[in-house]
Amino acid sequence: MPLSYMYWALVFLYAQDALACNRPFSARMADSIISRAQATVQKREAPSASTYLQVGFFQSSLIRLIDYYHTPEAVCAESDWEKYLQSSTDAITPYLLNSTQDASYPLDRLSTANGLLYQYEEYHTRNALSSLRSLRNSVNLQRRNALGGYWYFNYPNWSYLDGMYSLIPFLLSYTTNFDPTNATVPDDVLQQLDLLWTHCRHDGTGLLVHGYDESKSASWANPVTGGSPIVWGRSLGWYFMALVDGLELSSSFPKSMSRYLLSRLIQLTESVISVADSTTGCWWQVMDQANREGNYIESSGSAMFTTALFRAARLGYLPDDLASDARKTADQCYSHLLNAFVVQNDNGTLGYNGTVSVCSLNSSASYEYYISQPLLYNSVHGAAAFVQASLEREIFDDSKDSSRRT
Repeated sequence: MPLSYMYWALVFLYAQDALACNRPFSARMADSIISRAQATVQKREAPSASTYLQVGFFQSSLIRLIDYYHTPEAVCAESDWEKYLQSSTDAITPYLLNSTQDASYPLDRLSTANGLLYQYEEYHTRNALSSLRSLRNSVNLQRRNALGGYWYFNYPNWSYLDGMYSLIPFLLSYTTNFDPTNATVPDDVLQQLDLLWTHCRHDGTGLLVHGYDESKSASWANPVTGGSPIVWGRSLGWYFMALVDGLELSSSFPKSMSRYLLSRLIQLTESVISVADSTTGCWWQVMDQANREGNYIESSGSAMFTTALFRAARLGYLPDDLASDARKTADQCYSHLLNAFVVQNDNGTLGYNGTVSVCSLNSSASYEYYISQPLLYNSVHGAAAFVQASLEREIFDDSKDSSRRT
């Protein structure tokens, strides 16, 4: 074989390998989270209240990656996603087998059901099923305010937007898979979403504030609605994603539920897009007070809105003009997230900046409080949200160019 022919053949093979391993950002960030041993329970260390959501949210991100790319090898992933899902689920399961204890955790605990259900469906793991049943029983034990709204945690009569991301998909997926004759679930889902909508909606913007106190006894509670005073980006991001996820899971339920979810999603999409920052396309920590001193573009909530807008448009939930606006805004924000918050580390992993730490209504709930909470590097909330935003962007790009996928 002539030398020149061999040379060009090798060049061609090298180019093909390089193309095959043009790793998408979703896979790179997921691998980076795994390389840092995040979103799991460490040995001999009981999980904190926030651990459950970190585990569940990242598991959901990995499951979506696997569903789309099928195998990690397809995107040259450096981690075994299936193995990590299994080890992560095995580590959290022992803490989810007691319904009474489960009910003492925030509603965020229910996000762990994503991994549990995956393990049960794939491997028929008995402990996974036991944990799912325990979590479902814990919802029955969850304390409610006088209106029937679930307490988010152990603060009397306080309901948060945050808990809907974990609660709504869990109730719908569990009922579909294990309790299909339970006719009370659709009403409960709509009641929880509607109580928050009614008590938290900000008339001027159509956005929702962080939560409400049904008793109106909290220092921050609106005397009429009980609502808190601040529209916090990440809490609304959880609620917004819950509407989209709920619609995805609604086919087995009465049409009245999907109609309600769709109506709220369209209304909230319009409001969310209207307050996006004109320069970056992203969203401020205090969403309705752009450019106020101390306020800033926050990376976790922005990634959540980007994810939900892309997904809602892709799944056909939005009218054509609104879907177009949603894609444009999401695309603009994604570019900013990539350029402003993603960090290329020397070891080849990706970092993620600009995510605010926990913001709680167990505080003054003032503007000054929300803008003064520390920003975290490599927060799971932010990095896992970026995984999902990246995946949605990749699906969007693939839909425009079918040759991108093998």
